Amino acid sequence: MRIPEKMERIAIVTDSNSGITQKEGKELGISVIPMPFTINGETFFEDIDLTQEEFYKRLEEGADISTSQPAAGDVIDLWKRLLKDHDSIVHIPMSSGLSGSCATAMMLAEDFDGKVQVVDNQRISVTQRQAVMDALEMVKEGKTAVEIKEILLKEGKESSIYIMLDTLKYLKKGGRITPAAAALGTILNLKPVLQIQGEKLDAFTKARNIKQGKKAMIEAIKRDMETRFGTSPEDPDQKVWVEMAYTFDREAAEAFRAEIKEHFPNYEIWMDPLSLSVSCHIGPGALAIACTKKHGK
Repeated sequence: MRIPEKMERIAIVTDSNSGITQKEGKELGISVIPMPFTINGETFFEDIDLTQEEFYKRLEEGADISTSQPAAGDVIDLWKRLLKDHDSIVHIPMSSGLSGSCATAMMLAEDFDGKVQVVDNQRISVTQRQAVMDALEMVKEGKTAVEIKEILLKEGKESSIYIMLDTLKYLKKGGRITPAAAALGTILNLKPVLQIQGEKLDAFTKARNIKQGKKAMIEAIKRDMETRFGTSPEDPDQKVWVEMAYTFDREAAEAFRAEIKEHFPNYEIWMDPLSLSVSCHIGPGALAIACTKKHGK
């Protein structure tokens, strides 16, 4: 009779760009690193010492806002603390194409003798959150940290995000946009719709108004379901998650979620506000819809 091996004690770490709050992180049993940003030279930490309402007030006032990476020392201290009670760590940061924090974490992990597995599965916001939820599920299944990393990397690009912005002002200022997408900002009275199909934001289409932009995003998700994920809104197997995100205007987001629900009546639509360190590069009034293939489907 084969004696089962001792299950590896694995800690899950992510950052606040996943949309997971400190409170939710505690409820899930994971660690959420708050992304730092500065307002007129003063450092703040998301969901620690500044609310979403206060942030957008400062943004509207024209404050000088920028983001930075978590301090290396803070990351190392967290890992060391977790490894006192765990055998290994699966660290899921935001996409390396949108921040240098992933590359920094990979470099720092080299000194931890394989006990820290950093996953660059090129996710952000609700899709990054889903990667965390998938990792938690795999921990319960008894997979090792290395196995979890390999699966998350394999499944990383099986997601889509489409984002309609009110303005490209903040995105261009932060340099987190390709030249093709930036060119849309020169066209007056059009709503730019961007996409994430991997590392970076890129241009997708331009809409004449909000209604047309919403329609374009919903149709894009339907098309991705069929062409990339082998399913459809009518598929009872539900091989994907349908998600959405927004900046600042929850009322408009709830209205959009109701519209999405009409097209995907059998799906629960998860919705999160975008993290502040992402929002400062996108600005208020953004609406996003996402689709993520379910783990193991």
